[in-house]
Amino acid sequence: MTEFKHTVTIEDEGKEVKDIMRMYFDFSSRFRNKVKREKLVYLNGEPTQGWYKVKTGDVVSIALPEEESHFPAQPIPLDPVYEDDDLLLLNKQPGLIVHPTKGHPAGTVANGLMQYQADHGQSWKIRFVNRLDMDTSGLLIVAKNAYSQNELTGQMRKGLLHKTYIAIVSGVLEEDRGTIDLPIGRPDPVDIRRRVMEGGAPSVTHYTVLERFARYTLVELGLETGRTHQIRVHMAHIGHPILGDHLYGEEKPYIIERQALHAARLEFSHPATGKPLRIEAPLPEDMQKAIAFCRGK
Repeated sequence: MTEFKHTVTIEDEGKEVKDIMRMYFDFSSRFRNKVKREKLVYLNGEPTQGWYKVKTGDVVSIALPEEESHFPAQPIPLDPVYEDDDLLLLNKQPGLIVHPTKGHPAGTVANGLMQYQADHGQSWKIRFVNRLDMDTSGLLIVAKNAYSQNELTGQMRKGLLHKTYIAIVSGVLEEDRGTIDLPIGRPDPVDIRRRVMEGGAPSVTHYTVLERFARYTLVELGLETGRTHQIRVHMAHIGHPILGDHLYGEEKPYIIERQALHAARLEFSHPATGKPLRIEAPLPEDMQKAIAFCRGK
């Protein structure tokens, strides 16, 4: 588990522990209060109070709270592509819901993660940083602690976490690249479908053509925003719905049995170290077969 440390310098001499925390640890006030409340602030390895004054050479450290989730564990196959003490990135297979809901209380990624932790001697609260639709495959970020989750959601909010998708869309896109900057909303609260609409949330999708086929196009898509169904709604709106996306008007079940959309790459800074990360997930077999089919048409 990540621990944050700072060795007191001459310039810090006489400051209080709480001042050191504010100056050197990029924590939210809520998180600072949590670690103080749970007595996770240490001075030279011993629990301490925020008012205690430090001297040169002292080490102020913060331990992250130990938490756990309580979903039933299930042996669901998972495909980890990156893991450390703070993060786990999965290449999610299509057909798998991320988090339990009333309609799907089990058989989710979260249930598989409980089994994964048991199998690997781990224990942490499951925090999904991003979400993928049930039938979208690709990269899913799981934060192992609140600090990592807060840092990464902050990067997403500031546009510093870059998501790249690969999709097969219906029709042949004429332009090699383009940007769709149109607001997305949900006109009917009973219907899960979204659409481009006045008063919707600002939504920006960039696309680049990778390969053109006779009746379809392979595209790379980058998101500036992360609205529900954003890529699916935007591409359908410009007349190029994603292949196999029955919800937004493109049904070709004999080519692929789900929307041909894959979260292929994520680029962000590691929440604890600041190190730039670029994580990729290869196309799943069903999309590879769909591309081969399109090439033959």
